[in-house]
Formats: sequence, C-alpha cells, structure tokens
Amino acid sequence: MPSTIVTLKVNGTERELIARPSTTLLSALRDTLGLMGAKRGCAQGGCGSCTVLLDGRPVVSCLIPLVTIDGSAVETIEGLAEGDRLGDVQQAFVDLFATQCGFCTPGMIMSATALLNRKPDPTRQDVTEAICGNVCRCTGYEPIIAAVLAAAQRRRSAPLTNAEAEV
Repeated sequence: MPSTIVTLKVNGTERELIARPSTTLLSALRDTLGLMGAKRGCAQGGCGSCTVLLDGRPVVSCLIPLVTIDGSAVETIEGLAEGDRLGDVQQAFVDLFATQCGFCTPGMIMSATALLNRKPDPTRQDVTEAICGNVCRCTGYEPIIAAVLAAAQRRRSAPLTNAEAEV
C-alpha cells in the first residue's frame, strides 16, 4: 500500500502529513511534527503515556494508524498552554506536586482534560476511572487525583471570558 496524505488539525493548526500504512499517530506527532509531549512507553496501549485527544476523546496514540484519522482534530499537551501560561490542569499538577519523573504526566493531563471537558464537576470516582488507563510509577495517584479535582474547582470558580459571556 502506498503512502497517502493525511490532513489533521493539530492543536488548532491544519497540518498535512505523509503517512505510510504503518505510521502511528504517535510517530507522526513526535517524529514529523516535533511534538514530544506524548511519550513512547509500552507501544501496546497499556501505559497511557502517549494519550492525546482525538476529536475530544482521549486515545493512546501509539495504536492509532495515521491513515485512519484523516480530517480529525488532535490536541496534545503542547496545545493546552496559552503562550507562557500553563493550562488549568497543567498548573494544578504543578501546584499540587502531581509530577515526579514527568513521563506519565502528559498522558494523565490529557485524560484529565477530557474528563473535565465533558464533566465539569467530577467525583473522585470519575477521576480514578478517567485516569485508569494511565500508569504512574513514581508519584502515586493521590496527588494526581487531588490535582484533577483542584483543576475542576478552579474551572468552576473562574470568571467567564468575554466570549463565554456572549454565548
């Protein structure tokens, strides 16, 4: 099977990528686009270190053939920050010491972001279910769960932006 051109919206920017049949989303993000946030972990979908949002849903990018997602939107950890300002979930992870080695952190944050986008007031159980596909070998899960719940609280208590107020 020959290579094909795949068009994706990555962190809000449309990108065209040449994809061989064996190219995974993870490989395209890291090797072609230079987005190093999603990590190569187990390469079998079991550790969650490569989690990104695909059309708003968390997926393990190591298992997604690039040729199957033409026209999709992909959000990576790099897309959460606004300039030098971390996204709310990223900042909560920093503030509550929910990282150590940092290898699992991008995947955890992306899974947590997906949860908070669909459920602004999650329970502790919701958080544990949302991150159950993400393995952390260093920090332990308590600071991570606390950070996700803190980010949810911050989102709920944040003032509306002008764009949100107009809706």
